[in-house]
This record gives sequence, structure tokens and C-alpha cells, in this order.
Amino acid sequence: MMPLKQALVYTAVALVLLLGYLSIFTVEQTEQAILTQFGRPVRDPITEPGLHFKLPLVQQVTRIDKRYLAWDGPMVEMSTKDKTYVQVDTFARWRITDPMRYFLRLRDERSAQSRLEDILGSETRTAIAKHELIEVVRTDKDRQPLRDESVAAALAEVGGIGALRPIHVGRLQIEKGIFDAAAPKLAEFGIELLDIRLKRINYNPQVLDRIYQRMISERLQIAQRFRSEGEGEAARISGRKERDINEIESTAYKRVQEIRGEADGKATEIYARAYTQRPEAAEFYQFLKSMETYRKVIGGGSTLVLSTDSELFGWLKRGVAQGKP
Repeated sequence: MMPLKQALVYTAVALVLLLGYLSIFTVEQTEQAILTQFGRPVRDPITEPGLHFKLPLVQQVTRIDKRYLAWDGPMVEMSTKDKTYVQVDTFARWRITDPMRYFLRLRDERSAQSRLEDILGSETRTAIAKHELIEVVRTDKDRQPLRDESVAAALAEVGGIGALRPIHVGRLQIEKGIFDAAAPKLAEFGIELLDIRLKRINYNPQVLDRIYQRMISERLQIAQRFRSEGEGEAARISGRKERDINEIESTAYKRVQEIRGEADGKATEIYARAYTQRPEAAEFYQFLKSMETYRKVIGGGSTLVLSTDSELFGWLKRGVAQGKP
């Protein structure tokens, strides 16, 4: 058997090693630690990474994260200044800058998340309630949308439908206001607020149908405006076409009549030269014209009443006189 003295030595060595192991702890680069004894801090926070010592079994190590931490708030329904209910989803980034105050006021990250939700949620509701919906949706008051100038001018004529209202603040300034209001309150808990943003803004489902109907009505009104302008332009083009056609036809008819008149004049001149050379030719011309007149005037089944003194009756009387038995 092992002598009693040797066993005591081994036991003492093992106890020393165990106590030494329990009295040594390490702090990572992403951590900071607070030593507590019976739940109360006993020294300043340990912020430097490396190997550190504590009293074994009596003192406990509470590790606190030193990195940037995230807070993702729930989707909360709230009202804007113009009484429009929206659902706002926010997120923030924060870190622990005063671990002692953080430990004394909150103890752990779970309590910190709950306090962040209380403070940031309250300030967000307050900021949203002070501004109209368009101020919350639009990012910056100086930002101008890119769009066609002709379309913009047409929309401006339709009662300003589709035109963006001017804003005075914008979402970026609202977020900055939330940050400025919440940061001092969180500093009391040893927390530094790094940033807060409005991640998403949705309409209340109960008002979505009315909003969609209003959007559809505005778009239909804009479409009707463009349709009316198109119909008016089509009518003007059709009117110009009819006017041009009438002008062309009138000019052509005038030219035709001029040409026909010139041709008739030429023909009359030629006939006059041809039938005035001899008396027999003039008589023959008169006979031909009379026959043409008879052909036009006397048709089948027609009744003609003529005076015996008329020139038209002369050739009939002469023909009867010459052709009597």
C-alpha cells in the first residue's frame, strides 16, 4: 500500500492544481468580464483579453459581449399624423460601452433586448405619430424622382394626379430624431446606440383595398386623359385629311374644266375654220348640228310640239317638202 504521507502529498498537489484551475480564467477579444462575489461586483470590469485570476469557488465570472449587437424589433402597428395606420418594422445596432453599469442595471442580454424594445419602440411610435405618411415613406426631402418630363406635364394638367407632394423632413430625418431621443436613455444602461432604421413600412390590411381602389381610380383618370388627347389629335388629323382631299379635288376639277374649256374652244375654232371656207360647208355644218340636236331631243316614244317658225322645225319641213310624192 501507498504510505499515508505520500497519499497526503498527492492529495495536496491535486487540490492545489484544482484550486489553481478554478482561479484562472481567460477573456476573449470579443468579451469583457466582471468578477462578482456573492452576486456583487468586486473589482473594475476586465476589458483586456488574456489570462486573469480570481478567488476559486467564491468569485464568479460574468462575460459580457464587446461586439456590435443587433436588435430586430417586431412589426408594430401605429398611426401617423394623418390618421393612417401602418405597420412599421425597425432594426438597430448597439454595443455595451459601460459593462459595470450594464451589469448592475440589466444583468444579461435578454433584459437588454427587452429594454431596447421598450425604448426604441416608444420613440418610434412618437416619431411616426408626429409626421404624415408621405414624410415616413419618402427618404429625403431633396431627392427628386426620375421620370419623363412630358408625362410629368400631362399629369400636372390632370389635377396633379401622380405628382409627388413636397415634404419637409423625410424618413432619414425621422430616423435621426428617433436616434437622438433614444440614445441618451440607453446610455443610462451602459449601452451605446449605433444606428436605428425603419426596415419596412406596410399599410394596415384593413385599408389596403381602399388604397388600391384609389390608385386604380387615379390611373384610370390619367389613362382617360391620354385617351382624350389621342382622340382629339385623331380628329384634328382626320379634319386636315378631309380638307386636303377637298382642296386637291377642287383644284383638279378646276383644272379639268379649264382644259375642257380650252379643248372646246380649240374644237370650235377648228370647226369654224373648216366650215366657213365655203357656203356649202357652212350649210353642211348647220345640217350636222341640227341632226345631232334631233338625235338628242327626239327619242323613242317622245312627243314634240314645235312652232312652224322655229329653226328646229325648218329641217323637218324642208325634208317633208323635198320628199313629198
